Amino acid sequence: MMALLKRISKAAWHGFTRDGSLVFANIFIMAMVISVISGLFLFQRASEFIISNIQAKVDISVYFKYETSEEDILKVKEEIGAINQVKEVKYVSKEEALDIFIEKHKDDQVLMESLAEVGINPFLAALNIKSFEANQYEAVASFLENANFSSSIEKIDYHERKPVIERIFSLTSSINKAGIVFSIILALVAMLVAFNTVRLAIYNSKEEIKIQRLVGADNRFIRGPFLIQGIIVGFFATISCLFLFTLICWAFNSKIEDLFPGLNLFGMFAANFWWILLIQLFTGIGLGTISSLIAIRRYLET
Repeated sequence: MMALLKRISKAAWHGFTRDGSLVFANIFIMAMVISVISGLFLFQRASEFIISNIQAKVDISVYFKYETSEEDILKVKEEIGAINQVKEVKYVSKEEALDIFIEKHKDDQVLMESLAEVGINPFLAALNIKSFEANQYEAVASFLENANFSSSIEKIDYHERKPVIERIFSLTSSINKAGIVFSIILALVAMLVAFNTVRLAIYNSKEEIKIQRLVGADNRFIRGPFLIQGIIVGFFATISCLFLFTLICWAFNSKIEDLFPGLNLFGMFAANFWWILLIQLFTGIGLGTISSLIAIRRYLET
């Protein structure tokens, strides 16, 4: 058994080194396939980050009547925070609301003079509420409108923000669906290209396979070198792809961060390095082996 394995390995390495240009093309195509699969993994992580950032900018506010005490509002805050759909509740006092307004409009002389003429703080205390998903705000608004503390509420701005929230929900939903469809199509195309490339390499050796069959070579001996070649090609393609991915993520990191602030592509790559390496090894070696196994079957069955 060991002698057979040694002969198969020797034949595989001989075939690998003999067909230089074809093997190089095979490694190149396989590296492109692995890059597509790895890119889809990073694309999924990046799209999750972008969607999360979009959703983080959405909230609804509930404003309380002027006479409502801070103690009562904080009790309501605890009650709202216990709702399953609620991610975060932030209390904004009248004084904070006034300070925010002044900071935002300090250069508008007319507004500042109008505020001074009012003489009192006209702003209401509020709770800013964030949900986990954009489609959960309607349930939160319904809870607020029917809660036992609804008599203390002056206004809920959900209905004013509803069109924006619905557009964001539609956008994030579309991004998710498009990402899934795009990933499936690219993965299928990539695997088809890899399979055809391996099949071409085996076709180049069809005369050699026929001769081996004529002299009575065992199917394991004929199949073995091509399977090992598939593993070798997959391994070298993985190493090439890993180097390429590291270089691309490092080179384009700052440009992508300019487009999407906070999206650190190289940091994301580094954080998921071992997952990406496993995906690349599994894709490269798996595709190389399976493609070789399927492609050589027609020559073993004739």
